Amino acid sequence: MIRTLHYDAPAWDKREIMRYARIRGADNSFDNLIDDCIRQAEPLLTYRVCCTTLPVNADGSITIGRERVASQTIGKAIRGCESAILFAATVGAPFDRLIARYSRVEPSKALILQAIGAERVESLCDAFCSQMNTELRDAGKCLTRRVSPGYGDIPLVWQKEIFAVLDCPRKIGLTLDQSLLMSPSKSVTAIAGIADKCEEQADQCAACDKTDCAYRK
Repeated sequence: MIRTLHYDAPAWDKREIMRYARIRGADNSFDNLIDDCIRQAEPLLTYRVCCTTLPVNADGSITIGRERVASQTIGKAIRGCESAILFAATVGAPFDRLIARYSRVEPSKALILQAIGAERVESLCDAFCSQMNTELRDAGKCLTRRVSPGYGDIPLVWQKEIFAVLDCPRKIGLTLDQSLLMSPSKSVTAIAGIADKCEEQADQCAACDKTDCAYRK
């Protein structure tokens, strides 16, 4: 069964927006520009997620559609789990059009809007995972950290099966082109294990193996 969920706007995190925009330190000169971009973006953003639960195979792999997915990155995330949650999240197409408009006429504003989009979709993923953890808590379970295609050794080509399984175009208006680019662009697909032992989870950056990432916290 595919669940479709709609969310109110998560709390804004301007520090995260600055991090995604690669604005270093306490540079207050961008405050007005960021505030202006938030005002323009806010009415255009929608927060939608579709998800399903999949069993984990006995060998620690997972089957997504017709594809048996064996990956060290996924294996680490779902180790010891009997099932996992597969989900897709998007903040909508109207916001993409706002970015495209400013890319032509005001690149500095487009840069901030790109950062806002990244912060918004990650905040949406956090809100979804928080809700799932609340639902799982009564059974003594919780989510492991989420991982996505393009991260670690997870190939982007698996997006095709993810989109088919979740029925992303119909459920949340999210499509995938032949180059494996998502539209709307500010979207995420991810998988997280459902664990029995709910130890405190490290944040996404602290748990990531990619230490040279420009966006690392």
